[in-house]
Amino acid sequence: MDFKGFDHPGGPDAGGTRSVKVMIAGGFGTGKTTMVRSVSDIKPLTTEETLTQASADVDRLIGVADKTETTVSLDFGKISLNDSLMLYLFGTPGQERFWFLWNGLFKGALGAIVLVDTRRLASSFRAIEEMERQDVPFVIALNVFPDSKDHPIEEIRDALDISPHTPVVVCDARDRASSRDVLVTLIRHLKERSAVALESR
Repeated sequence: MDFKGFDHPGGPDAGGTRSVKVMIAGGFGTGKTTMVRSVSDIKPLTTEETLTQASADVDRLIGVADKTETTVSLDFGKISLNDSLMLYLFGTPGQERFWFLWNGLFKGALGAIVLVDTRRLASSFRAIEEMERQDVPFVIALNVFPDSKDHPIEEIRDALDISPHTPVVVCDARDRASSRDVLVTLIRHLKERSAVALESR
């Protein structure tokens, strides 16, 4: 895929690789760390800690009762989509007690992926609201779990109350190719938005 001419708002790197900061957000247990791990070209930095009984009253484990670890700060990885475009990936913490970190993480982000578990749609409402509040373009990635039901995408779109222009794709966050396809969808979305903005000037 050709990404030539796609620059960060601050301007392109002089004759070299262009870099873009991308957020991977979503609710608790939707697969953010898994996606960063699966797609990163480098060994990712993760800040996962073991869930303990002490956090049982504050971390809502409904639907993810077998989850044993949680991100307490951020996940970081990077991937080259081609010789001229590097994506820096920042995964957000999902549980409510760490949401105060989001403002700092979103600074400089050009776009975001919101991972959604269709078994627990409400867990991603807060992430979508944050994208809209901070005016960060995003795509929705429906992460498929073994017991996920097959819902029509338009039903998911209506339930999440998102714009018809926001891409919605199905993915498996464990699979590198699938996760990479989501990133490509995001970059295409950003390019299309940029082209529309230029045409309207």
